[in-house]
Amino acid sequence: MATSSAVRSVFMGPRLRRLRRDLGLTQADMAADLDISAPYVALLERNQRPVTADMLLRLARTYKIDLADLAGDGGADHTARMQAVLKEPMFADIDIPPLEITDIAIGYPGLAEAFLRLYTAYREEQLALADRTAPGLTPSAGKSRKGSADVSDPVAEVRRFLAARKNNFADLDDAAERILQGPADTNWFIERLRERHKLRVRHLPPDVMLGSVRRLDLHRKEVLFDDSLDTASFNFQLAQQLAYLEFEDEITAALKAGHFSSKSGKLLAHRSLASYAAAALIMPYSAFAKAAETRSYDLEALARQFGTSFEQTAHRITTLQRPGSEKVPFFLIRVDPAGNISKLLDGAGFPFAKHGGACPLWSVHGVFKTPRQIVTQWLELPDGQQFFSIARTVTAGGGSYGAARVERAIAIGCAAEHAGKLIYTQDDAGRREKPTPIGVACRVCHRPTCAARSELPIGRELLPDDYRRLSVPFGFSSD
Repeated sequence: MATSSAVRSVFMGPRLRRLRRDLGLTQADMAADLDISAPYVALLERNQRPVTADMLLRLARTYKIDLADLAGDGGADHTARMQAVLKEPMFADIDIPPLEITDIAIGYPGLAEAFLRLYTAYREEQLALADRTAPGLTPSAGKSRKGSADVSDPVAEVRRFLAARKNNFADLDDAAERILQGPADTNWFIERLRERHKLRVRHLPPDVMLGSVRRLDLHRKEVLFDDSLDTASFNFQLAQQLAYLEFEDEITAALKAGHFSSKSGKLLAHRSLASYAAAALIMPYSAFAKAAETRSYDLEALARQFGTSFEQTAHRITTLQRPGSEKVPFFLIRVDPAGNISKLLDGAGFPFAKHGGACPLWSVHGVFKTPRQIVTQWLELPDGQQFFSIARTVTAGGGSYGAARVERAIAIGCAAEHAGKLIYTQDDAGRREKPTPIGVACRVCHRPTCAARSELPIGRELLPDDYRRLSVPFGFSSD
C-alpha cells in the first residue's frame, strides 16, 4: 500500500458516493465509521472538498479496500479520451477549456463514459452509413433482407468496429502491461502457461496437426503447435492463446460496446481483439511507442528489436492512438497479387474504397516485382490530399518443403504532414518527390488522363471514338 506522501488530494465525489452505496451505508453511517461529520461526507461527495491523503488511507483501512483502486487515476483516462474526441471538427466551434474537461472527467465519470460511448456509437453509425451509400450501391440495394448493409459481410462489420475506435483498445494495452515484468520472450510465454494455467507446450508436425497451427487440449493439459512455425509466428500464437485465457473480461467488455448484426462479425471481432492483446504482450504499448519514435518508425529495426515479423510490426504501429499518448496515425492495407484486399486498418483518414480494389498506380501492387524490398511513394488523391506510403511483400505459410506459401503485399502510410517524422523521408533532406496521382477506386476517380483506368467513372458518359481514339481506356468529358 502506498504511503500518504505518495498520494495527493483528489476530488472523487462520485466514486465516494458509489462506494458508500455499494456498502449499503448512509452518509451518517460513513461519517461515524470515519470519525468525521455527516455534512463533511456530503461536501466530499459533491466535490466541494478534496479527499486528502489521510482520508484515503482512512477509507482504505476502514473498508479493507485497495488504496490504488480507491484513488484510481483521477479521471486521467476519461480526460485524455474526451480531449481526443473534442478535437473532432464537429466540435470546432465549441470552446471548452481543458480544465472543464478535467472537471467533468473527475467529477462525473459516469457522464463522461456515457458521452464517450455515445460518440463511439455515432462514429460506427457514420461509417455504416458511408458503406450503405457507397458509389455503386443505392440506399435500398445496399440493404440486405434484414435491413443492414453488413448482415452478409461480417468483415465490413469488423473493419467499421476497429475504425470507429482508431484501432486502439487501451484497456487491452493496460491489461498486458500489468502482467508483464519485462520483455516477453518465448520462455516467458511458456512459463506463464505452465505456472498459471498448468499447460504444457508441445510441438507436432503439420500432418499431425491436421491443418491447425495451434490447438488447446484441455484434457491432456497441453497447447499443441505446428513445429514449422517460425519464431515470430510461434511467439504470436503463444501470446494469442494466453490472451484467450487471461484477457477474456477485457475482450468481452470491448465487444459489448460494439454493434454486430451477425454472429460471424462478432466472432471475427473477438479474434481481432485477441490478436490485439497478443500484440500488446509482445510489443507493450509504452515500450513500443517510445521505440517507434526513437527509431523514427523504422519498421525493420523495430521488428528486430521486438522479435516480430514485418507484418506484425506494421500492424502494431497502426494502433498507437492511445488517448493522451497518440503517435503518428497510420493506415494499413494488405493485398494479394490479384488485388484482393485481405486486411484493412484505417487510422490516418485514408478514404479506402468500400467495395472493389485499390488504385493500380499505388506501389503496393508493384512490390511483387521486388520481393522483400521496401518501396516508398508520395500519393495525391483527386481532392488534393497527400499521403506517404511504405510498401513491401510479406510471406505467410511455408516452413517446410512443399508447404503452401502465400505472397502478399502490405502498405502502411500516413498523411503528408507527418511524413517528416519517418526515417524513410529523412534522406531527402526535406525534399519531397512529386506525388503519384492516384484515386480511391476507378468508379469514383474522375482523372481523365489515367492510362491504368479499368472502369468508367460514375456519372460520366463515354465519348464516341468514331473520329478520335484517345490513348486512355475510357474517354469521357471533363465537365
